[in-house]
Amino acid sequence: MSKVMEETERIKSREIEEEEEEEIWSWGAGTEGQLGTGKLQDEHKPQLIHSLSSFGPISHLSCGGAHVIALTPGGRVLTWGRGTSGQLGHGEMVNCLHPQSVESLEGIFITHASAGWNHSGFVSDTGYVFTCGDGSFGQLGHGDYISRCSPVQVLHFKARHVEQIACGMRHSLVFLKGDTEDLIYGFGSGKRGQLGISDDKQKSVSTPQVTLGFENVKIRSVTANGDHSAAISMNGHLYIWGRAFHGAPDVYTPRRVTADLLFSQVVLGWNHALVLTGDGEVYMLGRYNYNVPTGAQKANGMKHISEDEGVLQRVLDFNSTKVVQIGAGAEHSAVVTADDGSVMTWGWGEHGQLGLGDTNDQTGPRVVSLCNEQSRKPCVGRVYCGSGFTFVIRTCTVNSSF
Repeated sequence: MSKVMEETERIKSREIEEEEEEEIWSWGAGTEGQLGTGKLQDEHKPQLIHSLSSFGPISHLSCGGAHVIALTPGGRVLTWGRGTSGQLGHGEMVNCLHPQSVESLEGIFITHASAGWNHSGFVSDTGYVFTCGDGSFGQLGHGDYISRCSPVQVLHFKARHVEQIACGMRHSLVFLKGDTEDLIYGFGSGKRGQLGISDDKQKSVSTPQVTLGFENVKIRSVTANGDHSAAISMNGHLYIWGRAFHGAPDVYTPRRVTADLLFSQVVLGWNHALVLTGDGEVYMLGRYNYNVPTGAQKANGMKHISEDEGVLQRVLDFNSTKVVQIGAGAEHSAVVTADDGSVMTWGWGEHGQLGLGDTNDQTGPRVVSLCNEQSRKPCVGRVYCGSGFTFVIRTCTVNSSF
């Protein structure tokens, strides 16, 4: 056998022995079908989800109040969970226990999606925006306060190219990247300043309005949850607005968080936010966990970097490993570590959303045990948090010799 043939056979043998496999796990609150297990019950330990396997790989997830949106690499949209406000986009207002394609978006390549408390938003590769679900606060952006059970294009952006949409509890943000200026628009409830459209309190608006304070700022990403909004600029600065953390006055227009740090990601809970630096360090905005006494916070893995204990604190307890991704639910947090793709969680655990096998709260990060880890090389993981539940997508290299 020639050396070329020997090398070809060796490569084929290696490809047979090592294959990539995608795993999707869920746990936590599941009484409205949001876990995708086909059961209406909470799960305290990670459950391997098989219902998505027929749709192929999943490129993106977004978890809302009790529903989930998944995107495939081909731009297909799948939704499941609570649908009583029309947020699943299936043309009816009922729950759905298993992932189901959003038929009205078939033929449209969706590149980004966001699940709010009871509404959903979708962005196509052509920059069009579609929304559905609860519209009672104007959060769908159609100029009215009507709920919709199928995605409807937001005509305000018909002639503009939208990059992202972020859905909070009762409001939405839309991010447009321009040649000379990036713009963020807000619509929906604004009573806590989460729209960022005025120095004064705004009850609600149903037509998109420009968020103030981003003149000459290039934006990387926007996010929303609860009554909070946040953005990260291309140069790594963090901006927040809306309901303030730790009892401070609400912030009606975006405010840059002053810190000698550069951030790459921000996720929001109801009373806290996590931010990730480019160096893989995790910081928290807001009180740590359930009024933990100040003197105990450092012992439980926190380090203050501000005199205001409610502003910015470093989460320490990751055994010196770097973090590559973060997630936040209503009152719980999750991270993926860089060394082997481990998932760690902490915070509120009443529904099992920490995945630790119980309903206890945790004031410091704990490793979530996922099955079949012994037969795999290190995995690449992504974590996504809903209000009281958690999803993880892992891409693992399977060694068939095990």
